[in-house]
Amino acid sequence: MGENIYIFMVIALAILAITDLVVGVSNDAVNFLNSAIGSKAISFKTIMIVASLGIAFGAVSSSGMMEVARKGIFNPTEFVFDEIMIIFMAVMITDILLLDFFNTLGMPTSTTVSIVFELLGAAVAISLVKIIGVDGSISELGNYINTEKATQIILGILLSVFIAFTIGAVVQFVSRILISFKFREQPKYVEGIFGGVAITAIIYFILVKGLKSADLFDEALLDFVYNSPILFLLGNFVIWSFISWFFSTFLRWNIYTVVIVLGTFALAMAFAGNDLVNFIGVPIAALQSFQDWQGSGIAASEFNMKGLTAAVQTPTLLLLLSGGVMVVTLWFSSKAKSVVKTSVDLARQDEGDERFQPNYLSRQIVKLSVAAVESFSKVIPTSIQSKIDKQFVVPYTYVPKSKLQDMPAFDLVRAAVNLMVASVLISIATSMKLPLSTTYVTFMVAMGTSLADRAWGAESAVYRVAGVLNVIGGWFFTAFSAFTAAAIIAYILHLGGAVSLIILLLLAATLLTRNYLAHNKKTKVIKAEDSLRRAESSSIQGVIEESADNIANMIKRSNRIYTGAINGLAKHDLEALKKNNKGVSKMSKEIEGLQNNIFYFIKNLDDSSVGGASNFYIALLGHLQDLAQSLEYISKIGHKHVNNNHKKLKYNQIKELKDLDIHLEKLLGDTAETFSSRSFERVGEMLGTKNAYFELVDNKINKQVARTRTEESSPKNTTLYFSILTESKDLIKAAMNLLELYYTEHDSSVTPARIEKN
Repeated sequence: MGENIYIFMVIALAILAITDLVVGVSNDAVNFLNSAIGSKAISFKTIMIVASLGIAFGAVSSSGMMEVARKGIFNPTEFVFDEIMIIFMAVMITDILLLDFFNTLGMPTSTTVSIVFELLGAAVAISLVKIIGVDGSISELGNYINTEKATQIILGILLSVFIAFTIGAVVQFVSRILISFKFREQPKYVEGIFGGVAITAIIYFILVKGLKSADLFDEALLDFVYNSPILFLLGNFVIWSFISWFFSTFLRWNIYTVVIVLGTFALAMAFAGNDLVNFIGVPIAALQSFQDWQGSGIAASEFNMKGLTAAVQTPTLLLLLSGGVMVVTLWFSSKAKSVVKTSVDLARQDEGDERFQPNYLSRQIVKLSVAAVESFSKVIPTSIQSKIDKQFVVPYTYVPKSKLQDMPAFDLVRAAVNLMVASVLISIATSMKLPLSTTYVTFMVAMGTSLADRAWGAESAVYRVAGVLNVIGGWFFTAFSAFTAAAIIAYILHLGGAVSLIILLLLAATLLTRNYLAHNKKTKVIKAEDSLRRAESSSIQGVIEESADNIANMIKRSNRIYTGAINGLAKHDLEALKKNNKGVSKMSKEIEGLQNNIFYFIKNLDDSSVGGASNFYIALLGHLQDLAQSLEYISKIGHKHVNNNHKKLKYNQIKELKDLDIHLEKLLGDTAETFSSRSFERVGEMLGTKNAYFELVDNKINKQVARTRTEESSPKNTTLYFSILTESKDLIKAAMNLLELYYTEHDSSVTPARIEKN
């Protein structure tokens, strides 16, 4: 390959570096945002400003020593320039696609693990090509690759999961016993001591992890911190305890909020200062390699890359620009919010809609945990148990579900403990050179504190545990997929050269664009105006009024779905029926969501409205469910019939179904309009047509009975046709029941005088 292709590769790597910064920050934001966002200690805007300052400060103060891309994973002296460029290009393409995949799913993963295993995979692929090319032995792979590093990373995953989760749970349990949910009523010295411990831990974290290689402090101070950590920590504890007590007593500062702000800043700074290598290390190493080769006059296939073993300082301007991209991404990335939401939802104190479905493993873990707690409880005296239980009593008894999104997911004490414990563990691991992952530590500490704080109750534990298992499984998937994908891409680049490079870059751009559009579409669907809304009113009149919108919404969608099912059958269109199935499934899930909200709905009612409003709402949901079940059955049997390649319906059958569809379209259209415009004076008249609709269906059933006796030859068609007609009758009945419910329950000032019902 000529020089031009390498110039193109360097430019492509620069673009990929910017993209990688965007997708990387979108995932790693969970490390430093979840505690502040979950606790709502400060406004979201303030949280973002604090995190942005931390990122900017960390990026500028970063040493810029991009060692992970130069050495450690593989031995650069065993490779030549064109091989190194293939490795780096494969790594960046894989990293962007992998991290974007996790961002789209809203799942946190480790950018360090991904970059290390991508480097490992690509290097192994090229090493094997070299070994096979000279008829070497597989045992020679050890000359090219540092397998010890990969082992350390895998060990780091396991250590992060168990150590962080366990210590987070223990510290939170002790903290909650000492500081109840009514922490604002505690003596001020408690805040002083807690502030002393937490701020000392975070300050130590900043010095050891965040600024370990920055030239901002006198060398004597850093030597003192490293050589006399106990003395440094004790001195800081005394000083910060006094300062915390003074501020909380005389200035009325909330020390827990101060800890959260400082902890968020510290983790954001450490992230930018140390994880920057994960995003721009490889492109910078590629640029350095290109510059070394360009001035050598040696062919790319012969130029040895021993120059990569030397340390090179990254220009401050590059670090500043990288920090700027990170900050902008943090403010505008919807995927970053999605990843943070996953972590916060799994840790929240209150019950609510659960994203993850339980699985066999999560059920068994919960069962064993419950059994263990029950056995342990028998050993502890009842009096001590009662005292402990009092510390875990949440100060509020009930918050309407509709208001939960405005409430903190957990309190300030737990948020502060999250940041404090994560800081301590990462600091200790850094000083002892243990391969703990920042992402894994922060996430698992949050999960451990959630468990200890009794956030995972009987109603939610099986879902939360399933969520944690999904995330942990994703971490191991990161390592495996990063290694495999990078190896495959590196081999494709080796075989295909410039052509394969262009194809892979275009493929990466296409996948990124598709994921972006799909994520935006998904977000819009979630926010869609036609989704059913939970009743939030506390009076019966308010519930009746709110529910009218839901009914209008449901009837309009039912009309589309029914027509879609009939048209799909008439045309024998499998794709249309499949799409119809998705629409009715979505509607059924929304109704299920409304039913799951009944507890919160009843809790929210005024005392004077409990009987009438609850009975009305329960009956309403029953009728909506009947409507959805009829539609679901019609849609599914139609899809099954076509999917199994059974005979098409006969012309007369299709004609009669279309006639029924026209009549139902008028009924459902009029019903939707009635509820949408609140034209309830029409309800009595519409109810009077019920028998006419029933007779219409009965006539079609009788015609099919006659056909079956004479000309019908297909049992499957007969079964399908009768099923559609009987379910259509149930559909009409459900729609009429909704009208009747409003006719009898709606306020007399809105409804006409009652007439005799059919």
